Amino acid sequence: MKRKKMLKNERLRRGIYILPNIFTSLNLFCGFYAIISSINGKFVPAAVAIIIAGIFDALDGKIARATNTTSKFGIEYDSLADLISFGLAPGLMMYLWALQPLGRIGWLAAFLFMACGALRLARFNTQTGTISSDYFVGLPIPAGAGMNAVIVLFCHKIGMASGAHPFVLMIILYALSFLMVSSISYNSFKKPELFRKMNFNVLVGAILILIFIAAQPSVTLFLIGVLYVISGPFNVIRHFIRKDSVQSDEVGEMENRR
Repeated sequence: MKRKKMLKNERLRRGIYILPNIFTSLNLFCGFYAIISSINGKFVPAAVAIIIAGIFDALDGKIARATNTTSKFGIEYDSLADLISFGLAPGLMMYLWALQPLGRIGWLAAFLFMACGALRLARFNTQTGTISSDYFVGLPIPAGAGMNAVIVLFCHKIGMASGAHPFVLMIILYALSFLMVSSISYNSFKKPELFRKMNFNVLVGAILILIFIAAQPSVTLFLIGVLYVISGPFNVIRHFIRKDSVQSDEVGEMENRR
């Protein structure tokens, strides 16, 4: 009887381990679909697939933590899937969509984005458990990929189906690549206090954002993406301004004492 119970628990444990990896596989599937769509010239479906891949990527980690089924295999599989969905897929999409006229510098920009994404993932894996989970070091690769995706959707929304000027998009790709491998901190929104202390006004604001996303998804997601991407450099600038202000106050107090 005891042995049967142990076998049943072992099967259940194995079944639970499968669950987060299914979501990782769905993430990988969306990335592969985005690549196929880009090759076929269907860039809007490719962009949507990258965004959906981001949703699956967020879910697999939460499910693994909620069911206590995190594993080394799951972490490695998730990183490989992320490299395809958020490194190769958006890089290829941007190149075929707008950077192809630039020739070599166009595909090199796409390659740089993918390479920086791989470095970002490798650094994240080595820092797991050693730094606070309240923030990310560097722009997360799903955010960088999502920014590329919403740019495509936004341009199609405003009637620029062939994309903006290739050099502008290349500069954006370089900027996103730099932010991914930088040491700039980005909020991870994993603090429990953010949700425990949510007041009524914040809840209303969240509902309004959801309404705007439903009404104008391309525009709203583009604005959210831009705000998140610039939030890192903005916080760095604000930190230096505060630091200089504090130092100035300290110098002033020392001079007054003299």
